[in-house]
Amino acid sequence: QVQLVESGGGLVQAGGSLRLSCAASGSAFSINRMGWYRQAPGKQRELVAVIGSDDNTNYADSVKGRVTISRDNSKNTVYLRMNSLKPEDTAVYYCNAFVGRGVLWEYWGQGTQVTVSS
Repeated sequence: QVQLVESGGGLVQAGGSLRLSCAASGSAFSINRMGWYRQAPGKQRELVAVIGSDDNTNYADSVKGRVTISRDNSKNTVYLRMNSLKPEDTAVYYCNAFVGRGVLWEYWGQGTQVTVSS
């Protein structure tokens, strides 16, 4: 069973920065794509950024230029650096990972709250 543990959320003023971390443990298989999603109150969960095992990245249009996703494979950890935060970035941020070889299993973290005050 794979566990994803997020950290780094919190309260920040608009224009500020945060770095989220997500550490994966419990897997004997390769961790493929990792990513971050977010869900604001009353809204559906949406993609923020993903990074493949080849380090290819993809970002939501709403965060392009302000957010950087990266990973450290030696630590099975994915990071999300967020700059120029806006109140509309307020949400619970969830880590996501696909694990396996051939057949991939999807896992989610428990979420970490990010609140941006105006």
